[in-house]
Amino acid sequence: MTNDLHHIRPWRRIERRKSRQIHVGKVPVGGGAPITVQSMTNTLTTDVAATVAQIRAMEEAGADIVRVSCPDAESTAAFAQIVREVSVPLVADIHFHYKRGIEAAVAGAACLRINPGNIGSSARVRDVVQAAKDHGCSMRIGVNAGSLENELLEKYGEPCPEAMVESALRHAAMLEEHDFREYKISVKASDVFLTAAAYQQLAEATDAPLHLGVTEAGALRTGTVKSAIGMGSLLWAGIGDTIRVSLAADPVEEVRVGHDLLKSLGLRQRGVNIIACPSCARQGFNVIETVETLEKRLAHIAEPITLSIIGCVVNGPGEALMTDLGFTGGGAGSGMMYVSGKPDHKLSNADMVEHIVGLVEARAEQMRAAAPG
Repeated sequence: MTNDLHHIRPWRRIERRKSRQIHVGKVPVGGGAPITVQSMTNTLTTDVAATVAQIRAMEEAGADIVRVSCPDAESTAAFAQIVREVSVPLVADIHFHYKRGIEAAVAGAACLRINPGNIGSSARVRDVVQAAKDHGCSMRIGVNAGSLENELLEKYGEPCPEAMVESALRHAAMLEEHDFREYKISVKASDVFLTAAAYQQLAEATDAPLHLGVTEAGALRTGTVKSAIGMGSLLWAGIGDTIRVSLAADPVEEVRVGHDLLKSLGLRQRGVNIIACPSCARQGFNVIETVETLEKRLAHIAEPITLSIIGCVVNGPGEALMTDLGFTGGGAGSGMMYVSGKPDHKLSNADMVEHIVGLVEARAEQMRAAAPG
């Protein structure tokens, strides 16, 4: 059963903004490519083992691109070791010293996150661009409301969308002066309104791919809400080519939230999408506990599978029509298992979790076997 409604429900279509395409390593960004999910390590880059372990955990959770800080020469030396031990493309985070950008490019960075205005003269920008060209790096121009140039703050009086966009376009012009167009841009703020307005203006001013984010969004719950509002509204409008959810939490959670955000808008499907009722007195089993358990047990599944877990027959059969697998609570300690939208067999509540995990894993294996290549 195919549950992708984009072809039959026009009100669910999102028309994405047309942008040119760049590459971060082998990962395409923009130009109609799937929206990628990024995160950033928070280990000391010089601790190679810890950083590699964290990158691998993020990659297992679905990170397409991972960013690593390179604040000093010791970090760029470690970065070269890290690149060799992971398969996901790495972005080297460069803020001030232009030599770190050159070192990171030589070390194997797939992309350099820079602020051209902070790394010095035009000659230094030229040297970093040349290193990027020589080693196949792209770049991200990262504008942040909290670190705008003083002259822009004096001109506009405060961080505002116009100041952020002017900063971004000024930096883009620096790169293009050296015949470099393999860049993407971000204009982040911790304020949702400022972030959204800046990206909306930037989307009209350039065809560069855009890296979305609400920076310093907060802890897991509050940061997820702010990110969903800010990035969700932009993605709904078709703006955004790659995203990073910034949370004061485990970076793995950033990746999971990022995929959930894209999944909720039908922009990308990865893993099991569980549709669950909030539960009420009609429930035939403990819905909340069951869903929590299934989320943990099915976290390893990467294939896009929809699963409905509904406590009673009021909405259960209707939801199950739209999902690959579904369980609807009934009475006397059992419920109905649905397969491809149709009632298939009764199942006891006691056996429900193990049985559903088995069905999902079997379907995922079938999908892997049928996948081309």
